[in-house]
Amino acid sequence: MDARLNLFGSPTAGTFLKHIVSAGRVVSDTALPAATQELVKIRASQINGCGFCLDMHTKEAAAAGETSARLNMVAAWREATVFTEAERAALELTEQGTRLAGAAGGVTDEAWADAAKHYDEEQLAALVSLIALINAFNRLNVIVRQPAGDYQPGQFG
Repeated sequence: MDARLNLFGSPTAGTFLKHIVSAGRVVSDTALPAATQELVKIRASQINGCGFCLDMHTKEAAAAGETSARLNMVAAWREATVFTEAERAALELTEQGTRLAGAAGGVTDEAWADAAKHYDEEQLAALVSLIALINAFNRLNVIVRQPAGDYQPGQFG
């Protein structure tokens, strides 16, 4: 399977990707726990059906020491006992922030308040930024049908 568009070969897409990758570095350098960041990326990618991002972030999480039990349970996090209350709040915010079109009014006050119990203002800023960023990456990859399966941890630096 080939992508509809070579994002890496297009000067426009390449410049755009360079900037959003830089935005991603800003988020990854925050106090938001790295494990939470990967869980957020995985959950949004599951919802959006982005195989490329799922391939990347599950492999990156595993390489960073995430357990297969937790990786296998992300899609069913509400029923899983392997996530902390803070991670569960981040996953709920991720789901609501990703499914904006299906929720009149967007993210609920309850979801926001729950996240705010576990994360300070800078961590919340990082979390919101990360949710927006992974949704942008998901949309790029889904639109062009970016093939998945060959990603190697650390491939993009």
